[in-house]
Order: sequence, then C-alpha cells, then structure tokens
Amino acid sequence: MSSAYWKQPISEQATAVHEKVVSAEILAEQVREEIVGTDTDLRAWVELSPAVVDEARRQDGIPGRRPLRGVSLGVKDLIDVEGLPTRAGSPVTSSSPAGSDAPCVSRFRDLGAVIQGKTVTTEFGYFSPGPTRNPHHPGHTPGGSSSGSAAAVGAGVIPVALGTQTAGSLTRPAAYCGAAGMVLAHGSTDLSGVSGLSESLDSLGILTRDIADLQYVYTAFTGRSPIVPGRSTVRTVVVWGGSDLHPIDPAMADLVDRLPDLLERADVETRALEYDDHVRTLADDHVTVMSHEAAETLDEVVRNHAAALSPALLDLVDAGRAVRPDDHAAALIRRDRSRDLLAETLGDHTVIVGPAAPGPAPSGLDATGSPVLSRPWQLLGCPVVVVPGATTDSGMPLGLQVIGLPGRESALFEVAAVLENELRSHPVVPV
Repeated sequence: MSSAYWKQPISEQATAVHEKVVSAEILAEQVREEIVGTDTDLRAWVELSPAVVDEARRQDGIPGRRPLRGVSLGVKDLIDVEGLPTRAGSPVTSSSPAGSDAPCVSRFRDLGAVIQGKTVTTEFGYFSPGPTRNPHHPGHTPGGSSSGSAAAVGAGVIPVALGTQTAGSLTRPAAYCGAAGMVLAHGSTDLSGVSGLSESLDSLGILTRDIADLQYVYTAFTGRSPIVPGRSTVRTVVVWGGSDLHPIDPAMADLVDRLPDLLERADVETRALEYDDHVRTLADDHVTVMSHEAAETLDEVVRNHAAALSPALLDLVDAGRAVRPDDHAAALIRRDRSRDLLAETLGDHTVIVGPAAPGPAPSGLDATGSPVLSRPWQLLGCPVVVVPGATTDSGMPLGLQVIGLPGRESALFEVAAVLENELRSHPVVPV
C-alpha cells in the first residue's frame, strides 16, 4: 500500500508519514528510485544528495506534526543546499559544497521536507540551456531557467521543487512542462544564499503538480493561509491577451478567447485589460533594469572567465554596461508609477489572467523560449500563479498565468483553482 504514497497529494503524504502509515525513509527511497529510473531521458538533475536516507530517517524521528514531513524537494542549482555545490549551470563556479542552506531551504527542512538534490538551471539563470528535456516531448525545450525543477515536477517525478525568476524563469518552464507554479512577490522572501542576476527583479518560486498542492506548500512556507474558507475575494478577472509583446500561438490565442466563458461558468465577471501602453513600456524597462544590474552582478565572473561563458551571457553584460545610471533610475521610477496605476485599476478584488508563454514549448533544445510575457509583471514585483491543465491536440501543455498585487495572493489561488478545474475538464485546445 505504501508504494503509491509518493504520488499522492502533498498533504496526504505528510499525514501518512505523521500517522506512521508509511515512513519518510520509504517515501524518500521511492522518489529516489523514480529519479534514477527516469533521469537518463529527462536529465533534470545535476546532483543528488547522498544524505537523503539519513535526512528522511531524521524526519521519522522528530516528534509532532510537520506539514511537509517526508515530502521530497528538488532545489534549483542557483540556491545553496548544505553539503552540495551551487554550480549555477556553469563550469566556472566552485565545485566545493555550500557550507549552509539558503534560508528558504532551511525553512523547507524545518517544515519536514527531504531534499533529493539539485535541479538543472541555465547558465547563471540566463538563456544558455542545460541538458534537460521537456517531459511531454523530449525534442522540445523545458524552458528556462528553472528547467530541471519544472521538468521533474511536470513529469511527476517529484512533488515539489524550488525555482527562481528574474524574467520568465519560472512561469515559462511551468507552462511548458505542465506544472503549477508560483512566483512569490518580489521582496517577500529572504534570498540570501540564492545566486541571482538582478536585485530589483529576483524572486523565489515554487513548483508543484497542481494548484491544490501549490496552495498547501505556499501556506506552509509562509505560515499564513492565502484563502479564507467560504469567502470569495474575487469580483472580476481582467483578461490579458499579451499586449502584442510577442506573436501568440493559435492554440494559446484560442485558449485566451475561451477565458470569459470558462470563468463565467464559475460566476466570475470578466473584462479586457486596458493597460497595454504600460505593459509594453514595462517590458522594455525590464530589459534595461535586468541588463544594468546583471552587468554589475556578473562583472567579476566576466572579467575572470569570459572565454568560458556563452555569447548570450556576454551580450547581456555588454548591454548592461551600456545602460546609463540615469536610464536605469528612470525605468524604476516608471515602474513605481505603473504599479500605482495598476493598484488603482485592479482594486482589492480583481486579478489579471493571460498567457504564461506565447504557446506550447518550442521544438529544439538550443533555446528556452521567450520570457517577454512575464517581463512586465516581474518588473512590477507581482506575485504570479501558473495554472496547468490545458494542452494542444498534440499533447503539449499550455499554461496560463494569474497576476495580482502583493498581498492579494488569496485572489490568485481562488481564480487559479477555478481555472484548473475547468481546464482539466476540457483540456484540449485544437490548433
């Protein structure tokens, strides 16, 4: 009977371990067996923890209830885990193990999670891809830069994984791999021990198999429930089609066109987003802020290891060095004004829903797809939830993103749950 528990909802796994129906050790061993058995094809993991059994046994011996007791966790290889190196997808980083956990990892350990290992990321969290394959079609990209985490979760290999986002590093791979994902509001989480690119943009992210698991993990991690049972917080959903930032695949365009009908079935009113000029400016300003700050973050790496870095990363740093400080400051001022306007536009009971990526994962493994549909919201520091459930008629996932203001996470989860239910009931979007 214990053989199925690692596939169950996260809350049920933790309860089963607490009630000694199954041990954390057996749960961790079964997940490790699944990882080893699938990763020759998936290639989502960069290093597995040799201490996983000892860590699981320790969880079995701790008294009291823990919300993630025995639940296996993958950690993006930009985040420090004690005893494992943080290579950031690059050979120029140190192979020495980290001396301590990043605070976000420590929090997951305290909640009872068992760390299986480090997942693949792109080079320094930018565009140069790692070896990971899309779990729904090995010839298609899993996205980046949280590629390993999204692919492992999307394949059902692991129930929860940590990622990060600076542009579209979590929303895009979640959408491509069919995972639920959340980008936490910028500044809401201690990012010590996390290798980032841009202090104004870097955020922590969580990936799970579905929205119910995502809400459960978010509640445990933050210590506060985002939803009050029996009370709706959403009055209106604003439907966003992408503001012409990028050509939208016909399947995704059709899915967005269906949103009013899907939401109105759940008695949620919809209207179109009237914010396109701001969205396009924010997307441009995101590039300015990211490149300028990344040039400073990576300055020493580029000076010491330029020959070993990808052309894309070197181009990013060159572009950032060309950004004047006044232009960077002006972009942040426009960001603040746009955030104030968005708060007036949305109020307390409205969220935005639109495409998390231009379409399904593109064919090929040499690129990770465009992050442009996440850039405006990442610059604003918005929390975002990626909703799985829809697929093309060829079986490739299509992800939607629910966007809101910091502090309004309850509305995000409420709409995400409604959408996921509708999408899984009618998943196929014909092309």
